[in-house]
Amino acid sequence: MTNYTKDLETTIAKLAAKGKGILAADESNATITKRFEALNIQSTADTRRAYRELLVTTPGISEYVAGVILFEETLNQTASTGEAFPELLKKHGILPGIKVDKGLVALPNTTDEQFTQGLDGLSERLAEYKTKGACFAKWRAVYNIGAGTPSALTIRANAEGLASYAALCQAHGIVPIVEPEILIDGDHTIERCFDVTENVLHAVFHSLFKHKVKLEYIILKPSMVINGKKCAAKATAEQVGKATVTILRRTVPAAVPTINFLSGGQSPEEATANLNAMNLLPGNPWNLSFSYARALQDYCMKTWKGDAKNAAAAQKIFFERAKLNSLASVGKYTTALEKENSLVA
Repeated sequence: MTNYTKDLETTIAKLAAKGKGILAADESNATITKRFEALNIQSTADTRRAYRELLVTTPGISEYVAGVILFEETLNQTASTGEAFPELLKKHGILPGIKVDKGLVALPNTTDEQFTQGLDGLSERLAEYKTKGACFAKWRAVYNIGAGTPSALTIRANAEGLASYAALCQAHGIVPIVEPEILIDGDHTIERCFDVTENVLHAVFHSLFKHKVKLEYIILKPSMVINGKKCAAKATAEQVGKATVTILRRTVPAAVPTINFLSGGQSPEEATANLNAMNLLPGNPWNLSFSYARALQDYCMKTWKGDAKNAAAAQKIFFERAKLNSLASVGKYTTALEKENSLVA
């Protein structure tokens, strides 16, 4: 088997660069259609291409974004310049990635819990994606916090799925993003999320070890330790930062080079403030950065509205949001910057 260590080293060095993050632009067609329709934007292959091209061609965005996760449709699309999207990204100094899981299915013998599918044929798909220019990949597992959930079965099954996927990626010279997402839905407290996150991450790294995944060449993409959206007790950024870092120190080996958080339903401002709070804590062995979708795109999409004449304004807003998160990834963000950089009416 080919030794892809050099490929893995090169990719992780770029993705773990201090002050840079990853844009998640890998929404499925169903998901992005839902977001488009909420803004009265027609969802077609062409409008989806135009929107994602707007994001990746934002002037100067490579200063703050090291990689972009693409949906398979986008990976195979040609931009208005005539270039394939991976070529376009690399020309702008950004690495192309690809979402490789096939979504969620019900996990038998659980209470409405889910498992991520997509391992069948994954090795062949990874080989194809690599020839098309993908340097890294993403696989998402989800966990609901409720009465008796997540169950031990769900935690174990998803850990094994994430580890199997990660091992296959590295065998093809592709850096895996390992994404265990604990959903923010519900009324759970930050303390309950703390306990669940510890169990989930412990299981994930136990499985990664069993599958001999090289931790130096992975990206962990976890959710933050935070209260549920319906919880009356709202945690402060300082509480989220401290709780999250405490759990990471208990469960994540220092060999992992970078931890790029998902925003998971937080507002753009909350996700940025919480990331900043983590980076204000001394002694973290990992790069702590972002891999946001909505928290980077929300204001940009609302400004674009599917109209080409709004593209420049939308790009400016996207650039400023990425800049604020870059500052948060080095602990230099303040809420006062939100007003200075406010471009949304």
